[in-house]
Amino acid sequence: MIRHKTDGLNVTASEIAAAFSAPAWASKYPPVLTLDQAAELIQVPLQTLYSWRSRGLLNGCSRKVGKHVRVFRDRFLHHIFNKGLTP
Repeated sequence: MIRHKTDGLNVTASEIAAAFSAPAWASKYPPVLTLDQAAELIQVPLQTLYSWRSRGLLNGCSRKVGKHVRVFRDRFLHHIFNKGLTP
């Protein structure tokens, strides 16, 4: 099993907020993202996010809304950079 974990990288909530304080970034990546936006934000293929979600690796930072999946931007980035992607 491959574990995707970032050791020693602890991104704070204020660092995440600061990254999106510029109006251009805030409008391109709002607080609630589509899967397309989330994939673009971290520069991975969309299919990778579908795979991570189906394996439960995005629990706590994504939610199904009707037939659409939405990702909470700040939780998502905190999860990716601080907790890594472990089942």
